[in-house]
Amino acid sequence: MSRRKFLGLAGAAGASALIGSSAHSASNKHFEGYPNSFGVLHDITLCVGCRSCEAACNRVNELPQPDVSFSDVSVLEQKRRTSSDAFTVVNKHANLKNSKVPIFNKIQCNHCLEPACASVCFVKAFKKTEQGPVLYDPSVCVGCRYCMVACPFDIPTYEYDKAFTPRVRKCTLCYPRIIEGLLPGCVESCPTGALKFGKRDDLIKIARDRISKKPEKYIEHIYGEHEMGGTSWLYLSGVPFKQLGMREDLGIKPAPEYTAGALSGVPIVVGLWPVLLTGIYAMTKRKEKVADLEKKECVKEAIEKEKADANAKLAKAMEKAETDKKTAIDKAVKKALEEASKAKVEG
Repeated sequence: MSRRKFLGLAGAAGASALIGSSAHSASNKHFEGYPNSFGVLHDITLCVGCRSCEAACNRVNELPQPDVSFSDVSVLEQKRRTSSDAFTVVNKHANLKNSKVPIFNKIQCNHCLEPACASVCFVKAFKKTEQGPVLYDPSVCVGCRYCMVACPFDIPTYEYDKAFTPRVRKCTLCYPRIIEGLLPGCVESCPTGALKFGKRDDLIKIARDRISKKPEKYIEHIYGEHEMGGTSWLYLSGVPFKQLGMREDLGIKPAPEYTAGALSGVPIVVGLWPVLLTGIYAMTKRKEKVADLEKKECVKEAIEKEKADANAKLAKAMEKAETDKKTAIDKAVKKALEEASKAKVEG
């Protein structure tokens, strides 16, 4: 594909995006959520900051070993976020009610019922499963990282250190384990029962029951029940979630109601993306083809030159040999004549 043709197609796509209706993308289809999906209830009042969940997550997901051992809790003194090598982290917070007893909360993907990451992904690399986990397919990802911008919980991370095969990375809620009937690694490893796995609807009932039985221990708020349309991870706390760095300004509308509007403002980008990728691919292939032809031509010229040089050297060598031969014959004849003349004089 020539550059002119590529630009022509790009222009046509842009025009259609402007004249017609907004480009269709994943943002136009809201996830409805699955009422029987699984989730995890994190009772923050029971977390002791042991980091067992971090170690288990690292192990079951076969992530690189961190520089600091999971038995070293000094890292809790600094505020951390998830990374491409750590799908979950535990942070420590001051307890305004009791300064001697800090508060710990676990951070990971909340697996929204209607995920913002999926709603903005126009290649549909993210999918909300019936079981609850939001999964990512790197084979279709184009690396735009809209998901990272859209996530209200600032969770997806990117493998910036991998130049050729970077991926978006985040918690999978241990989907491979769930479909085998196993608990997520973090839940299985929690020694205090701060993490409880089950059907989301059941977890909400359990959370309400705990709040009802111990109102002095918990605030009357199940974080994740309604935030951003609801999440598969639910939280109970004894202090306002805002004190734990958790956003309380998200509202109850599902993310797609926001992201669809945002994406409708950039229909050209969405509409042009396939054309751009196709054009770049075609131009790259054409460049490779031209380079291959040029390489073959250079090789051919080099062979012909080498052959011509060899022929020239051979001709020169044969000419010299002929000259040497003639010289030797002349010399021999001359010598024979001289010897014959000498013999005649002596005789």
